[in-house]
Amino acid sequence: MTEQIVIGPMLAAMASVVLTLSTRRFRRLQRAVSVAGGVAYAGAVGALVWRVVLGAGPAAYQVGGVEAPFGITLVADELSAFMLVLAAAVGLPSIAFSAVYVDPDNQAVFYHPLFHCLLLGVAGSFLTGDLFSLFVWFEVMLMASYVFVAFYGGEQHTAAALRYLVLNVVGGTLLLLGIGGLYAVTGTLNMADMARRLATPAAYGIDVEPVLGLSMLLFAAFALKAGLVPFQFWVPGAYRAAPLPVVAMLAGVTKKVGVYAVVRLYFTVFGGLSVEVDALGVTGDSPLALLGPILLVTGCASILVGGLGAVVRDTFEETFAYSSIGQVGFIVVPVGVAALADTEPLRRFAVAAALVYALHHALAKGLLFLVTGAVRSATGTGRLADVGGLAGRSPVLGATFFVGSLSLVGIPPLTGFFGKFLVFDAAVRRAAAGGSVGAVGVVVALLFGAVLTILYTSRTWTRCFWGARTPLVEDAVVDPAQVAILVAVATAIVVLGIGFDPVFEFADAAAGAAIDREGYVEVVDPVGGVEE
Repeated sequence: MTEQIVIGPMLAAMASVVLTLSTRRFRRLQRAVSVAGGVAYAGAVGALVWRVVLGAGPAAYQVGGVEAPFGITLVADELSAFMLVLAAAVGLPSIAFSAVYVDPDNQAVFYHPLFHCLLLGVAGSFLTGDLFSLFVWFEVMLMASYVFVAFYGGEQHTAAALRYLVLNVVGGTLLLLGIGGLYAVTGTLNMADMARRLATPAAYGIDVEPVLGLSMLLFAAFALKAGLVPFQFWVPGAYRAAPLPVVAMLAGVTKKVGVYAVVRLYFTVFGGLSVEVDALGVTGDSPLALLGPILLVTGCASILVGGLGAVVRDTFEETFAYSSIGQVGFIVVPVGVAALADTEPLRRFAVAAALVYALHHALAKGLLFLVTGAVRSATGTGRLADVGGLAGRSPVLGATFFVGSLSLVGIPPLTGFFGKFLVFDAAVRRAAAGGSVGAVGVVVALLFGAVLTILYTSRTWTRCFWGARTPLVEDAVVDPAQVAILVAVATAIVVLGIGFDPVFEFADAAAGAAIDREGYVEVVDPVGGVEE
């Protein structure tokens, strides 16, 4: 019976969609129901974490009682639980901030049901145990985000939404082609069953050569959804157009879904596959041999492109949009290190470093986008040149921005310090073990990216929060309810940084689950069990 707890977060999101739709005529009630739905979602995630991490361990739920690999499987292991915590940590404050930030007329009818639809797609993506359902939940998540990008209407928003839609339709097509190809080659869509078959391909008559190309097709789709260079073009326009609480979700959570999919597929599903690799000057005997260099190159390129772009932007939204492109590079670089690791301890450590950085970035960037919303709400603009002296006008608002910026830079004892330290540690270990010019170049790129982060956060701070007050700031009215939400998120960043040990233990357990292919197969238990 306890396996049914796996569907708790999805049921909470589904119920919230229905309830916010049914209360659309009563605006205050709808907002209250929406925030309560966010609390219920966080509570369901907490119960799932209690069951998976502190209780009986990973669990699988077979929808309709149809056993895997024939039915639809939902799986909650430590990796899924970690990502769901990340989603809840950003989702709840974003919903609460929406209720006091977005114009009440704009909130009516569609806003809150769509927000919970976004959470539903995220939860489904993290919990699904088969590839086609992963595609479906991706699309549920993206359909909600399409509407949000076009939410305010107007030429700029419509153009951004169209660009976002076209690029993601291309990504979705690549994803569907890759999934169809893998089904044709392996004969299954269930990820545990696919992992089992790919580990012993001869027993199932599988030709492994096409799997390498199909895995690259999937990677291209996930890289586009994560906004990695060279697929980052949709990010600035979409972040400028969508409501800022939604942007906090897009930057903090939905981009991580693409990274999660890469980790889950390459380390869990393709982890046991032995196939000769000889492409792009890379040789090896596993898809990870090709994934590693690609992730290191795209990750470093994202760090440089995003960091340089953020340094010269004139608005909060553009600065943090380009920052998000750069920060996702800090997440995928350790994943690339893990893919090339010669030992299991280094692989596990590098994946844990990526997860810790993902959690840190979700909290810090979510906070900074919500601060942007509070500034825009108080002054009516997000232009850096027009909002000088904010710290004197509202010291608490300035303090929350300061905490988010320091965490992004990596100042102890905030979560960002540990995230950045672990990423550097993983890259240095790889350089020390490999000793190649490329491995050293990765460390240099990380250092350069860290310097760029200091430059654009300090530039934003000095232009907006220090100095003489501009007329807009002098007349600004800061909403105390918005500031209270910002204080809660900033406090979480400080508290998780001070009490970091449980966070790392959780991330380490999640990394262990990501590379434990046999454990994943055993939990799902596709018909026939694990082949010996």
